[in-house]
Amino acid sequence: MMINRQAETAIRQTLAHTAAVVLLGPRQVGKTTLARHIAADWPGGAVYLDLERPADRLRLDDADSYLRAQSGKLVILDEIHRAPGVFDILRGIIDDNRQAGQRSGQFLLLGSAALDLMRQSSETLAGRVAYLDIAPLDIGETAAAGIDATTLWLRGGFPDSLLARDDRRSLDWRRDFIRSYLERDVPMFAPRLPAETIGRLWTMLAHQQGSLLNQSRLAAALGVANPTVDRYIDLLVDLQLLRRLRPWSGNVGKRLIKSPKVYVRDSGILHGLLELETLDDLLGHPVCGLSFEGHCIENLMLAASPRRVPYFYRTHAGAEIDLLLEKGGQPDIAIEIKRSSTPSPARGFAQACDDLHITQRYVVYPGSEKFALRHGAQAIGLAELAGILHAESGV
Repeated sequence: MMINRQAETAIRQTLAHTAAVVLLGPRQVGKTTLARHIAADWPGGAVYLDLERPADRLRLDDADSYLRAQSGKLVILDEIHRAPGVFDILRGIIDDNRQAGQRSGQFLLLGSAALDLMRQSSETLAGRVAYLDIAPLDIGETAAAGIDATTLWLRGGFPDSLLARDDRRSLDWRRDFIRSYLERDVPMFAPRLPAETIGRLWTMLAHQQGSLLNQSRLAAALGVANPTVDRYIDLLVDLQLLRRLRPWSGNVGKRLIKSPKVYVRDSGILHGLLELETLDDLLGHPVCGLSFEGHCIENLMLAASPRRVPYFYRTHAGAEIDLLLEKGGQPDIAIEIKRSSTPSPARGFAQACDDLHITQRYVVYPGSEKFALRHGAQAIGLAELAGILHAESGV
């Protein structure tokens, strides 16, 4: 089943005016499928190389000659981190092509480790490359494909997990995904970091989904130093498996929480780490509410314009906003998340909105009806609010 990806439009539009695009996303998120789909009707044709295949890597033994021979085609290099030396060659080819009048649609580079790839490419391709992210399937993409919202929450947005024949096969896929990251990707991207310890940390963070980050407690539990935990978390963030949501820190005359919150980004991976197979397993687990919160936050952040900066807000007195969206340096949308069929905003949410003078106040809940609540808030379903934010972004 081919699900239309919202990222496709952005990739095509960016390639129309940029020589090279780096498409970043976790392994198995659908980068290759999307790239092949774009290649199928690319004007002038396209060439696809998977640099994890020895035969394709051999083609780049003389990368300069091979890539220059593909002039006029879109060249797709998958798992580009396998050939970091190619970046220097791409720079020369792009510069030569610019002089010949070709300035767009030359290279599409796919990779899994955001910071590592951005560092490598920015050193050599500054001003010649654009970066785009692709995340697991979101509520807008799956709703358009007729996939139930609860299934998306339980299984997450990785296509092979979401589209599995049943919940057992879905969980089996996620177990294998987690194992492959620990056995393959962690040693590849961070060979000096112990994969087993990072796996323990990943599971600990799953149990503490949506909690304030307490590095000292995590370090004590793992038997490592605080800076070491920071490096481990940096790696999981870099691989786009973990999200650190920063606290808003403007001056409102309140004592504000300063630690970030941490979420396993994909709800299905979260449930895989916790061995939750069915919806009944999830609904009976203590993580249920915070799992729904993280799922909603991730989908809303994907839908919102890149110009919007996400935060959470919490004071020591208890005023709190689960997701605060800022635009132009000014917070203007406040979102509370309730896994209840009869949602009601907490007094602390209303107080926080008053502190920040926010009038756009939403309470996201599992239903689909939109209705007014107290304190000037509106109850709204996740899909509808994501649609509003996506429409505002103009993508």
